Amino acid sequence: MTNYLLAGGGTAGHVNPLIALADLIRQEEPDASIVVLGTREGLEARLVPERGYELVHIERLPFPRRPNLAALRFPARFARAVRQGRTLIVDRNIDVVVGFGGYASAPAYRAGAKQGIPVVIHEANAKPGMANRLGARSTPHVAVTFAGTPIAGARVTGMPLRPEITGLDRAALRADARTHFGLDPARRTLLVTGGSLGARALNRGISGSARELVDAGLQVLHVWGGLTELEDPGVPGYIVLPYCDRMDLAFAACDLAVSRAGSTTVSELAGLGIPAVLVPYAVGNGEQRFNAAGVVEAGGAVLVADQDLTPEWVRQTLIPLLTDDARLRDMGERARSAGSLDGTERLLDFVREALR
Repeated sequence: MTNYLLAGGGTAGHVNPLIALADLIRQEEPDASIVVLGTREGLEARLVPERGYELVHIERLPFPRRPNLAALRFPARFARAVRQGRTLIVDRNIDVVVGFGGYASAPAYRAGAKQGIPVVIHEANAKPGMANRLGARSTPHVAVTFAGTPIAGARVTGMPLRPEITGLDRAALRADARTHFGLDPARRTLLVTGGSLGARALNRGISGSARELVDAGLQVLHVWGGLTELEDPGVPGYIVLPYCDRMDLAFAACDLAVSRAGSTTVSELAGLGIPAVLVPYAVGNGEQRFNAAGVVEAGGAVLVADQDLTPEWVRQTLIPLLTDDARLRDMGERARSAGSLDGTERLLDFVREALR
């Protein structure tokens, strides 16, 4: 029996691949022990227990980026978190640490290294985060989603995706999926999503043209995101949800997606062959533009900046794209050629190699 410690959290980009791997371990190794290390503040606090896994909480420790009081306190707080991780590893007889980035991962990486057990890192983004960049210095076992991710010696395994996604038959479920959301089963459908945290510019850029989209014979499923205010345009045929727990059905329902370019979303859209308009988040370290590069280069998606999401763009570009069957079909095929649905299996194989 293998005892796994999975670490990571914060956003869906860290939590979803962690859960995907946990689900596959549970399926293939029913006697395995799985414990997850995360924070009380991130999405893992809700999603991990909902999935039936034990979550052990650790203090949220952002890396200090400027000299201040928090930076002075960081070393002691980090050392305390590492001690907590080492105690967990010893008490649960952990065999391997698998981390996905985020606040909980860095102490877990250090704890695993100090205890002399294998540490496996999965980097979801094409531009690595700080926790994984630092952690990769002390382990040879680093997996990445996208080719060209700048971590020396990393292996491309793709993105671990949940079984609801990898086993999704979009064509078979399309009519029922649309009905699930109160949409017309026979009507061309646009999915709009800003990811788990929402995207104000994207939300307003599309919802401002709600009437024009519906008048063009289209319908819209708009997942607003949990941390931005809800502004339902009140147009029949334009469905607004603050959050969607059934993104598999949302993907089945749509003909085209307008979305942020988070690594999980890009991987899901490409793997499922869904044509997309990707709107990279402009703040932060710019990883979303890099995440989108492969599928955009393949022709399965187009890239649009926040400021270009205007009524004119909707009228002149989005509506014609949504009504062009041949182009949507071609984009879908090109998206699928740039994606994969076996990232979970490939990562688990990599973890098993590290355990040998």
